[in-house]
Amino acid sequence: MINQSMLNKLKKMQKEMMKAQQELEESIFVGSAGGVVTVEVKGTKEVVSVKIKPEAVDPEDVSLLEDMILAAINDAMRQVDEKTQEIMAPYTQGFPGMGGLF
Repeated sequence: MINQSMLNKLKKMQKEMMKAQQELEESIFVGSAGGVVTVEVKGTKEVVSVKIKPEAVDPEDVSLLEDMILAAINDAMRQVDEKTQEIMAPYTQGFPGMGGLF
């Protein structure tokens, strides 16, 4: 049975978790590839910017540029996932099955 003290702790933890989630969502993560492609991604995994240096554009090898863009996006998404796990770990540890929610 949950007592008032436990309920207050859960409410405080929920408030802290929501604040951490909001901060994560507002964060910008920068992924790059080959030093010529840079991608910015919000913590919500929304791509907000793609920058390509002119030297990356080779009309004879468009597939290389496509691969670099994918690599930069995947780099940024990996950073989002790692930060999400880092921020949410204190709130999901000790609650079996909660880790898969974030």
